[in-house]
Amino acid sequence: MQNLFSLLMACAAGSLLLLSSCNPQAATAPGPGGKGGKKGGEIPVVVVKSTTKDMPIDLDVIGNVEASSTVSIKPQVSGELKAAFFKEGEFVKAGDPLFEIDRRTLTAQLDQAVANLSRSEAQLRMATANLAKDMAQADYLRSVSQRNEMLMKEGIASKEQGAQAAAQALAQKELTDADRAGIESSRADIAANKATIDNLKVQVGFTTIKAPISGRTGTLLIKPGNIVSANTSELVTINQIQPVNVSFAVPESQFQKISSRFGKERLAVFATSQDSTEPPSVGVLAFIESTVDATTGTLRLRATFPNAERKMWPGQFVRVRMRLGMIEGAVVVPNQAVQTGQDGSFIYVVKEDRSVENRPVVIGVRSGTDLSITKGLAAGETVVTEGQLRIAPGLKVNPRAPGAGGGRKGGNANGGEMKGGEGKGGEGEMKGGEKGGDAKGGEGRRKRPE
Repeated sequence: MQNLFSLLMACAAGSLLLLSSCNPQAATAPGPGGKGGKKGGEIPVVVVKSTTKDMPIDLDVIGNVEASSTVSIKPQVSGELKAAFFKEGEFVKAGDPLFEIDRRTLTAQLDQAVANLSRSEAQLRMATANLAKDMAQADYLRSVSQRNEMLMKEGIASKEQGAQAAAQALAQKELTDADRAGIESSRADIAANKATIDNLKVQVGFTTIKAPISGRTGTLLIKPGNIVSANTSELVTINQIQPVNVSFAVPESQFQKISSRFGKERLAVFATSQDSTEPPSVGVLAFIESTVDATTGTLRLRATFPNAERKMWPGQFVRVRMRLGMIEGAVVVPNQAVQTGQDGSFIYVVKEDRSVENRPVVIGVRSGTDLSITKGLAAGETVVTEGQLRIAPGLKVNPRAPGAGGGRKGGNANGGEMKGGEGKGGEGEMKGGEKGGDAKGGEGRRKRPE
């Protein structure tokens, strides 16, 4: 039994020796409370230096494009729609003919009014001639009446003859007054007929419908051949998009900055469509709403754009930028350098000994990829822009400039082996990149070269 126990102990010791020789790292692994292993490594990060520059104070909002003028075309006379002189969606100019309505009924009424005018003018001439004749007769009878009156005083003519002459003179006078009234009536008829003619000419003119504004036509709502009613049937809508308006809302906190400059200078407004990479369209602020929307706390503004290239369409949403001023000499960092924590915004700052510091900051305005810092950071300090998730205050880092460092190299198509850097103090550091190796059985082997 003792010999058998000695043989088993010798086999166990040989197995341990064999395992130690197969796993050289096991020999260096620290025991409980030991200090074995390698020292902690520096964590690679991307850094830049904060700079100073003039930062524009831009207000970025979403706006809605509106036609500067919208006209719904309706006929002003009733009748059959004979023709349409445009295509749907076509651009038209002010004064271009759009539709034609059957004018035959109105033309007949116009001809009748012209005939009535001619008749009234003839009646006026007749009444004028009658007045001249009756006035001459009235003058004769008046002289006869005066002579008979003298003869009556001398006793030559009888009273009956004098009375008869006076009655004839009075009757002729009344006849001339009637002639004058007839002339006035004829003149009134002429004026009425002329007004009727003018009205019918306007009505005939309405049978050709012209574009009141320049713009883009919409859908043709009534096709030629249908009967249209005056001031009721809608034929088409024209939207004027040159110029075009953009309506947008700004926070009421910006009201004083805008209103103090509005009216004193031309406030430029820039608009870009949501998916466009072209330069923005430039317009000018044209209108500020008189009241603040109490439900949203915003103020409605409207800008006018020439829209010469017709890049903006009514109903379209655009990104609107309005420049409110400039901040001179602002401390600027890339926006990805700023992180957000429970206590607000902060930046990792790299000190001279390559250790990092968690620096609370107050952010200012943003312009493109730059962000101004109003408090907590000075110009020329080194800040971390990439790798913040792997660092903590007090740790040392291996800083590099943006775009520097190793890349990836492809290995075998079936590769799964990864060669990394040293693992120091429990923190793995990757050096040089990755090389693909052989992967057998679908499992890659991680090698840690000494």
